[in-house]
Amino acid sequence: MNKSQRVFRITGARTSLSDDVRGRQRRYVASMLLRTVCVLLAVVLWDVQRLVAYAALAGAVLLPYFAVLVANAGREKAPGLPSTFAVPTDTPLMLGPGGTGGGGASKES
Repeated sequence: MNKSQRVFRITGARTSLSDDVRGRQRRYVASMLLRTVCVLLAVVLWDVQRLVAYAALAGAVLLPYFAVLVANAGREKAPGLPSTFAVPTDTPLMLGPGGTGGGGASKES
């Protein structure tokens, strides 16, 4: 990709719903593939290393729960838009009507 084809994200819009769903599906499928590996590892190691087989079996049992939690976590939060101007922290706040500053009512006495 050359410089003229770069795409810059200039809004605070979220990713599209289809991209979000596709990403969650990929994470879920990856988790289920890892679960399959754990089950196969438990079967293969059952007579060789029983302790490792138990650990793999525990992973195969617990992984679906966490995979569903991750898949259903929902969409990411929309990023905040940048401020149009920066206000120093020592700037005094303006008061409302009746106050001494801002757009308050003027005192005529």
